[in-house]
Order: sequence, then C-alpha cells, then structure tokens
Amino acid sequence: MVTILDRTILPAEKRLRHPEKAHRPDSEILKKPDWIRVKAPTSKGYSETREIVRSNKLVTVCEEAGCPNIGECWDKKHATFMIMGEICTRACAFCNVATGIPTALDPNEPENVAKAVKQMGLTHVVITSVDRDDLDDGGAQHFADVIHAIRATSPATTIEILTPDFLRKDGALEIVVKAKPDVFNHNLETVPSNYLKVRPGARYFHSIRLLQRVKELDPTIFTKSGIMLGLGEERNEVLQLMDDLRSAEVDFMTIGQYLQPSRKHHPVIRFVPPDEFKSYETIGRTKGFLLVASSPLTRSSHHAGEDFARLRAAREAQISGR
Repeated sequence: MVTILDRTILPAEKRLRHPEKAHRPDSEILKKPDWIRVKAPTSKGYSETREIVRSNKLVTVCEEAGCPNIGECWDKKHATFMIMGEICTRACAFCNVATGIPTALDPNEPENVAKAVKQMGLTHVVITSVDRDDLDDGGAQHFADVIHAIRATSPATTIEILTPDFLRKDGALEIVVKAKPDVFNHNLETVPSNYLKVRPGARYFHSIRLLQRVKELDPTIFTKSGIMLGLGEERNEVLQLMDDLRSAEVDFMTIGQYLQPSRKHHPVIRFVPPDEFKSYETIGRTKGFLLVASSPLTRSSHHAGEDFARLRAAREAQISGR
C-alpha cells in the first residue's frame, strides 16, 4: 500500500478551512512522548515509491495526512492512494487535508492507479478518498471504477477501500459494494460525544448503519473501522463504541493516537500510553472482533496487507471451529 509525505502546498484560496477547525490556535502543542516518535524517511525504497506515485500523477493519504508511518511503508513499497483529488468538501477538526471547492474528477485516475499498483507489484492495496459531497453519488462510481481497473490489470491483488460516509447519497453504497472490494473500511474516528466539535459534517449512527448495511448487502466482504484516542474521550465511551461496531458485525477495528497537525486543529488532550492501547486490543478481541490493531502508531492502512492475511485466517478458523 502507498503513501506520500512531501506534500505540495496548495494556494491559499484552495486551502480554505472552516472555522470549526480553529481550536485554541494560540495554545501550546503537547510535547510528543518517546513512544510516538519516528525517523524521517530517507531510504532508497521511499524515494522509488515516491517517484512511481509522482510519475502517475497520484495522491496518497500518507502525504496528505502527514502519516508518521510513511517512511516504513514507502520503503516496503506499500501504498494508500487517495482518489478524487486533494480538496475535501468537509472540515473535520482533526484532519490536515485541504478544505474547499474540489476540482472535477480525473477520468484517467482509475487507470493511473491500476498502473501504479502493477508497477509496484502490490499484493494488497488501500484506496481512500476525500469527501465529495458535491457529487450526486459522493464518488461511489469512481470508487467502483478504480476497483474494476485494478482487477483488470492485477487480478491477484486484494483491494481494501476506506470510504467517506456517503451521507444523503441514496444508492451510493450499493454501487461500491457491487464492485466487491475485499475489505470495506469506514472510520468512526472518535466517540459520538466528540462529533459536534471533531467531525461536525458526519453523523455517528449513520456511519454505524453504513457498516452494518455492507454486511447485509454482501456478508463475504470484511468490514473495518478505526478511531483515534487523545481527543478527550472517556474509556467507557470507547467500550460502548466497540459494542456499537460489533452490533454492526464489523470484523476489524483499529485504534491509534491522534496527532495534532497544526495549532489550528483540535488539540491533543492526552497522549495515551502503550499499555492502555494493549488493554483495548485485549478487550476488543473478547467482544468478538476477528482482529484488533491498537497502538500509538496504528493507522487504518498501516500493515494492511499483513492484517488482511490475518483476517482471512481468523475467519477460516472461526468457520472451521463451528
């Protein structure tokens, strides 16, 4: 799966951010503890991955979101491609992706993504996107086109998608599910009490229902969701969120530490120590998830290929044990 770091700074008029993102701009950013620090990417593999992405005129979420794991992933030629442009129609308080008026969809993007996947020899690829509330289907058909293009050129590659919520886009989810991705991921991001200030454009129970609906449409597709800790959530809220995901039959949950991209974004309320992440992983497994990835540096697409293999093995073991 692929990602990119040295992001291009968009002109000011294209990087308009909503006032919801202006959380305590003058406050001091908490110092990162040792367990959250990573080395800057400098390897040959990182440079080669970047060149493949650049030559195909692609965008990756690792660059856009400033992912701390970019050096590790790119060195291994893993990639998470972000489709439908680099300008989002929403303004979540945790996210570093630019907000504004998006450009038109690139009709060549599905083929360019498929070409990059083949060039890199990816056995598992993650496809995500910005929110495109401006489109009638929220970009659902574009997701399907990318999936079909990858299947045509790299039929053995497994495909994981990380989608928006398609809020008020009737029929959109059905288009994406019909394209049969191997993993359907949609992140809740945080507990419901934080939604108004952290994820104001989204609706918690709509996201839960979206994940549940995927299983109703195609039970063979693995479902996945993730949250960030350190946004002011309480432990009992995290446990309730786990129960909500399990009620929607979600297979896989990821839990990572929130990192504040800039002073304009929601502050880090707390850096959660590794032992608490480990505790949530243990609890999640007892609640019935096939897989739980929980650590300060866990991200939705980090180690996605290895995790997919573990997911399949867990499902097979579950079936054979019945």
